Amino acid sequence: MSILTFKGGVHPYDGKELSKDVAVRKVLPKGEVVIPVAQHIGAPAKPVVEVGQRVLKGQLIAEAAGFISANIHSSVSGTVKKIEQRVVPNGSKVLSIVIENDEQYEEFQYEAKEQPWSKEYIREAVKDCGVVGLGGACFPTNVKLTPKDDNAIDYVIVNAAECEPYITSDYRRLVEQPQEVIEGLKIVLSLFENAKGVIAVENNKPDVIENLKKLTENEDRIQVAELKTKYPQGSERHIIYAVTKRKINSSMLPADGGCIVDNVDTIYNIYQAVKFHKPLTERIVTVSGDGIKNPCNLLVPFGTSHSQLVEEAGGMNESVEKILSGGPMMGQAMFTLDVPVIKGSSALLAFKKDQVAHAKTTNCLNCGKCAQVCPEGLICAKLAHAADADDMEAFVKMHGMECIECGTCNYNCPANRNITQSVRTMKRKVQAARRKG
Repeated sequence: MSILTFKGGVHPYDGKELSKDVAVRKVLPKGEVVIPVAQHIGAPAKPVVEVGQRVLKGQLIAEAAGFISANIHSSVSGTVKKIEQRVVPNGSKVLSIVIENDEQYEEFQYEAKEQPWSKEYIREAVKDCGVVGLGGACFPTNVKLTPKDDNAIDYVIVNAAECEPYITSDYRRLVEQPQEVIEGLKIVLSLFENAKGVIAVENNKPDVIENLKKLTENEDRIQVAELKTKYPQGSERHIIYAVTKRKINSSMLPADGGCIVDNVDTIYNIYQAVKFHKPLTERIVTVSGDGIKNPCNLLVPFGTSHSQLVEEAGGMNESVEKILSGGPMMGQAMFTLDVPVIKGSSALLAFKKDQVAHAKTTNCLNCGKCAQVCPEGLICAKLAHAADADDMEAFVKMHGMECIECGTCNYNCPANRNITQSVRTMKRKVQAARRKG
């Protein structure tokens, strides 16, 4: 198979050499853990515990409140101290269950079912264990695995691109536990008899590609696809296009194009949920950047403070100007480290220099460099002009709602304009107007 890709995209410095060879290390939280009930797309989960109640690791503490929602489980054993609003990585306040960690890590015992597993059991186990998309969107995985027509799905794609600079959590999962990822893919394939599985990996990970090909050489329904190393190759729409040449727009779901796409760690946790009935209570987080003394990959229980991650990485270097939750292209700036790790926390990055803050912004040069790299083929500068003028009609006519907010336009703009933010703001206005009817 040739190297697969899409039109557009950029090649930022990836910084992965800082942490890619550092094996995953388990972190044990200190003191209390703060577990928000909204760590996913959809309705917040509803608390099912009370203040003063003792809970065990893996115990359900908040149940899904509707079809598009997800269960939340305790990541430690201890006593529920408070149920109150707490700040999460994006700066908003979310109802959270605060648990005083007794450091015993006594586990709630679930009964796993032996094979063969029915489709109903697989989907129910994934739902019970609170598995969501761990590539950033945090969409409830049981919902994604329940399309209108199972027979219409002919591709199950494991998104192993990991195209965001600096992040190496998925890479370490594939280095350290590749067989579990393959077994997770086989479980998903058992739901869709007409589908073939594709593990899609950027070609800057040749060791992973070679090993996966060896491990799957006798798997008739699984193949390993090499993707061109380029951002945003891991975007759901663009990995689908690279693998299948099918186009997905903003009004479609991947299932509408016959595809199911799941991140590496999501697939791994599907395996854990179905085989062991192990709830999702932790994830690998990359702690990196030139502002971190010892970049590393940590297996972190949810609710652990980001400040502890910095301690585990040896602290920060002097004169750190910018801290991000997530990658440098789509991550969010953090104003405090006193916030919990949640299901969507892929990385904590610290940089000595805030290049965006120091950049001098000028008027648009009408050079077209933003349009050259837009993976959706949009004329980004014109969209930003329409957004800044509050011209909703023009924005929609120019297909502004197709923007995936990847930031490639910002990256390639010689005028250092924050095009993405203008477009993002207008998209939210359009969505609000449509909801009002």
